[in-house]
Amino acid sequence: MLIYKIFRRPEWDDLVATGETLGAPVDRADGFIHFSTSQQVMETAAKHFAGEGDLVLVACDSDALGDALKWEPSRGGALFPHLYRPMRRADVMWDTSLPLGATGHIFPETLI
Repeated sequence: MLIYKIFRRPEWDDLVATGETLGAPVDRADGFIHFSTSQQVMETAAKHFAGEGDLVLVACDSDALGDALKWEPSRGGALFPHLYRPMRRADVMWDTSLPLGATGHIFPETLI
């Protein structure tokens, strides 16, 4: 199953340059890297990245992340994937720009 992480461009550029990341400031504060499923990622973008452009959407294979990935209740009691180790560039299956349109973020058609 693919799971998704939204990065601000500088955060993504840092991951590409260094090969790994502890995530955004909110991830570091919480002690894990926040991910979303395909059913959750659009709401995540609207709630936590409203009005922000120049974002990067990243997909990872949940099985490949192994035991460091935990499914825990969050927004509305839904289970969200949380990664309890640094995220590595090698974990990324694909990445794409997540531009901001007139009515919100423009997601790849495969997620809509």
